[in-house]
Amino acid sequence: MKLTILGATGATGTCLTSQALAAGHEVTAVVRDPARLTVPAHPRLRTVTADVMDPASIAPAIEDADAVISAVGPRGTGPTTVIQDSVHSIIAAMDKTGTRRFLQVSGSVVDDEGESPYLRYLIKPVARRTFLRHVCADMRRGEGEIRDSDLDWTIVRPPALNGKAATGAYRTAIDRNLPHGFTVSRADLAACMLATLGDPATVHRHVAIAS
Repeated sequence: MKLTILGATGATGTCLTSQALAAGHEVTAVVRDPARLTVPAHPRLRTVTADVMDPASIAPAIEDADAVISAVGPRGTGPTTVIQDSVHSIIAAMDKTGTRRFLQVSGSVVDDEGESPYLRYLIKPVARRTFLRHVCADMRRGEGEIRDSDLDWTIVRPPALNGKAATGAYRTAIDRNLPHGFTVSRADLAACMLATLGDPATVHRHVAIAS
């Protein structure tokens, strides 16, 4: 497939880009600063310098893509609109180019369905009121924009991410979170997202993933 990956210089975006190339996909990595892209040069890798917040800037990178994957997200826990703003821009660019398939990284913190009581009634309510309140609000706004679009979207909701190696033993669920889903590696998240690309059962669905 021809894939466009936004947020390709981040930790998750790097995993996505490397794994997509290893799987034989053609990848267009959209970056603000090419010097920050750590994925080695590859004959199937194209790097485009563009501002994800500007639909006109990213449209050429999205045109002719079979799918768009966004790993754009906030770098801290302070006030942020980066997910909502980037999603708004990506949807506008995809509408302009006619590209339909879109995967977005969100987070399990936005919803409680399927959670264990410990997470549902204790940990997550506290997190949403305190240190994750801004990130959660931004994720929810971004998700809302995606659901209101007419794209063939999938929203992927991981818990806390870590830098461990891929295990291939991750769990997934559709439209509900996973009991005891505390962490997952970025490498497993990337593998899950790439596997999800061609699965019609995940279109217009939220996919939870956890170790």
